[in-house]
Amino acid sequence: MSATELAALIVAIASVVAVVLLGVALVSITKTLRSVRDAVELLRTETVPVMTELGETVRGANAEIERLGSVITTAESIGGTVDSASRLAYLAFSNPLIKTMAFASGTGRAASRLRRARSQR
Repeated sequence: MSATELAALIVAIASVVAVVLLGVALVSITKTLRSVRDAVELLRTETVPVMTELGETVRGANAEIERLGSVITTAESIGGTVDSASRLAYLAFSNPLIKTMAFASGTGRAASRLRRARSQR
């Protein structure tokens, strides 16, 4: 066997080993890609319903927020009405009430003085 034949044999063996290694790598990459494809499909099948449910939840929350806004507007309106009514009641009753209390206080003092005057006689 000459040196050229030996070199050709070594190159042929190295080429076969390289092809086998590339084949093994290709099979491994194919298995990995299948696994990734399965994981992506599983993720898609589980994510789509979750996203749909999330959308429904957000729509429901928006409806509740709008309803709450309506309730708050009504409460503010009622608060304004009560404030106006209490202001009106204060204006309507404060002056006569003060006069009545002053009259009662004056009458009480007068009655006390009359009692003292009678008891001193």
